[in-house]
Amino acid sequence: MHSKLLLSLQIAQASLQQEQTIRSPVECSGVGLHSGAPVRLKILPAAPGSGIVFRRVDLDGFEVPAIGRNVARVSYATSLMKKGVLISTTEHLLSAFIGTGIDNAIVELDNLELPILDGSARPFVEALRKAGIRKQRRPRTYLRIRRELELREGDKFIAVYPSDVYSVSYTINFPHPLIGKETFRVDLSDGNYLREIAPARTFGSREDERAMRNMGLIRGASAENCIVLTRDGVENPPLRFADEFVRHKVLDLIGDLALVGKQILGNVVADRAGHAMHTALVSRLLREATLWEETTVEDETQLRSPAADVSASPMI
Repeated sequence: MHSKLLLSLQIAQASLQQEQTIRSPVECSGVGLHSGAPVRLKILPAAPGSGIVFRRVDLDGFEVPAIGRNVARVSYATSLMKKGVLISTTEHLLSAFIGTGIDNAIVELDNLELPILDGSARPFVEALRKAGIRKQRRPRTYLRIRRELELREGDKFIAVYPSDVYSVSYTINFPHPLIGKETFRVDLSDGNYLREIAPARTFGSREDERAMRNMGLIRGASAENCIVLTRDGVENPPLRFADEFVRHKVLDLIGDLALVGKQILGNVVADRAGHAMHTALVSRLLREATLWEETTVEDETQLRSPAADVSASPMI
């Protein structure tokens, strides 16, 4: 068993010893990707140990904690529901919280779906940078993977393996000349999220647009908030990365796995998985406590968080 000192050195730059929240409230507004509805969102500091809690200010302040038991729809986005109250398309903001090391926050919104903004997590990261990061006195508890867990569904696959750091590897395979098979791996222990994942945007095809709109989806989609694929190219270039498509899937996965309610110490591997399998992994982890252990990092020596450099981290 690794000592806590060794563990602290291995996750040095991944996060601080204590939990963190934001220093001051910050707001943004936009439209929901699928609903097309206008929404104003406000992020507030929260007490240690409270986690991420969504609050519908249009419904008497009803609160829905961002935890696996509240997962609702998981088709084209990950949504939460408690007592019939819906919070839709949560993954980009939850991903930004993990990437910037925020453990506790209240997210107020006045409609059912979070704003899509530019289709990536970058605007949320920039909002959190503006708000500032505040260290709290409560020690951060990690969910450290002890035994591997693998899930398969046809050609889809997702797994998590023991590791002393949090890393994610994702493979996609889309029948489009600009995509095909792409694989990307990121180690979240040294600020890579801010540079390599946060700017990656969601994407969709003009060929699928009519069918999806008829299903009541992507009513708020536009060339300003997603990569629009034509039959053989991109309608709104340039791409932010040559492999932006798979990087966005990594972004989504990090956001979905935030629903375990703790930062993970483990190696996550996904192949064509999607939101449903992401959240299925969350459910299995929460249901099978023998797969993991809770741990804290008590030695502060040389610890450094991606959030510690949030104010100075270069953004693409």
